[in-house]
Amino acid sequence: MLPKESIKVTRHALGRVSGDAVELAFGYWPGRGAPVVALHGLTASHLNFIGIAERLAGRCALFAVDLRGRGDSDKPEGPYGIAQHARDVAVAMRAMGLGPSIVTGHSMGAFVATALAAQEPSLVSALVLIDGGDVPDAPVTNSPGQDAHAALAQRVAQLRQTYPSRQAYREFWRTQPHFPPAEWNPWVEAFLDYEVGGDLPVQPKASEAAVRADLGEAYQRAAITERLKSIRVPTLFLRAESGLTPGQAPLFPDKLATEFRSYVPHVEDHKFAGTTHYTIALGERGATRIADLISELASRPLASSPRSPATA
Repeated sequence: MLPKESIKVTRHALGRVSGDAVELAFGYWPGRGAPVVALHGLTASHLNFIGIAERLAGRCALFAVDLRGRGDSDKPEGPYGIAQHARDVAVAMRAMGLGPSIVTGHSMGAFVATALAAQEPSLVSALVLIDGGDVPDAPVTNSPGQDAHAALAQRVAQLRQTYPSRQAYREFWRTQPHFPPAEWNPWVEAFLDYEVGGDLPVQPKASEAAVRADLGEAYQRAAITERLKSIRVPTLFLRAESGLTPGQAPLFPDKLATEFRSYVPHVEDHKFAGTTHYTIALGERGATRIADLISELASRPLASSPRSPATA
């Protein structure tokens, strides 16, 4: 593993591409081999994957969009929802000339990834689901007195807050436990700098209306289960050891992973020690390991059948 001091935020291509009657902002990191399409979480942006892209180091190209209502993408009044995001991604992939791709989703992006696999199977050669893609029957408790629903409500409320500057926004998150000091790095800072916009003061770019609309179907278990059961491509399920902050119960405990396998028998389950829901993608150890797993997945013969479940 490279020391934290070696992490550098490199320039990546930025642009806009057509979605389904919207324009989506995107980031693109060039590379060889099978393309990777990366889909972020509920209030995030394409820069959620900056660390993974850099640790791929050109082994695969990575194309990541800001979903509608987020980042610098269009923010229409509607429609929203998981299926709509999947339609946007399909249009964007075709506009970019991307064929079958390794579709990687973090948090809500994992739900979009499974919807894309169900709606447009010809565009998906494999799935990498990072701390997302399924929901428990009961709320996941992350800390005494606060379950995942409460944490989501708090995050939505934060979208209304303003901050004197990008630096002030970074410093706010530096005081929070979500990014432990050992995992604070230039990737986190780049992600946070992009997350806010506007003239001073700054405010998170994610549309509260869009986020609320997507939350409206976040726990529709029947639709989620149907999508999972339709998956036929190689699938990696990557789980953080902790929840939103270090020491909290994981969003996806072993029991839920077992349930996940009942829907996707060929899934390969990997639990990442020492990571949270945030640092599994933006921390050094998480980004490095995910990049290695994606690279290995990309090297498999396209005609190979899904591998047997393997827990690491």
